[in-house]
Amino acid sequence: MTSGWMLVAAALFALMGVLVKHASESFSAPELVFYRSAFGLLAIWSMVAVAQRRLLAPFATPHAMTHFWRGLSGAVALVLFFYALARLPLATAVTLNYTAPLFLAALSAWWLGERHGRGVTGAVLLGFVGVVLLLRPQMHHQDWQPALAGLASGMLAAVAYVNVKRLGKLGEPEWRVVFYFTLLSTAGAALWMALAGFHPPRARDWPWLVGIGVTATLAQLALTRAYHRGRTLTVGALAYSTVGFSALYGVVLFGERLPYLTWAGMAVIAGAGIWAVRASAPARPESL
Repeated sequence: MTSGWMLVAAALFALMGVLVKHASESFSAPELVFYRSAFGLLAIWSMVAVAQRRLLAPFATPHAMTHFWRGLSGAVALVLFFYALARLPLATAVTLNYTAPLFLAALSAWWLGERHGRGVTGAVLLGFVGVVLLLRPQMHHQDWQPALAGLASGMLAAVAYVNVKRLGKLGEPEWRVVFYFTLLSTAGAALWMALAGFHPPRARDWPWLVGIGVTATLAQLALTRAYHRGRTLTVGALAYSTVGFSALYGVVLFGERLPYLTWAGMAVIAGAGIWAVRASAPARPESL
């Protein structure tokens, strides 16, 4: 069932990318992070309050610093990702963000002590060959800033996912992990907006903003459950399915036509993810 939760998250994250790309015509990346996170914060609080049958649900935690680092890395990754989504083809931005499993291979071994198969190093190196192929057309068209922002979002997302796994091992419930992430993201984006200014939403903007919040919140819950219950690298590699959804949406909804090198880079990165899963399988049994 772990695979199922990651695939659900992937499909929802791809749909969120479509909505962000539409809404980015009117709002900056920090503004979109605010609306995405504020909706999630309200949704999580409401769900927990109803389930606990009290307004003040048990939000206190003995692992505040781990939540802080998970929230900070996730929030910055989200801003960078939304910035890349607004300026790059949908599948390109998503693929750069989903280099997270490549970074995750090293981070999970370093922070979590997970043992990987011998082929993992080769898979990671192959994955970054794919990144180079993917970035070359963007650099040629002087799109290096959003491209590097997308890659940085993948690195920071890996940091966030490692902390999600750590919180799972510490016994933190999934809803509390998502709650603190959305709380920090909302507060940080609100501070940014207070200092840099914001655009008041019009009536026609609300469907996009609410849609971003709904898809992101549901995807985050599915992703958190997958990382709590599955092996970090295996679950992370399954996130590559988002690239397929995004490529389809990009072609059908935006009429995007990507260079052959971009397609090759996406294929190499996806192949590296599959290799990483197979290489990591003998390392130790799956922990459910």
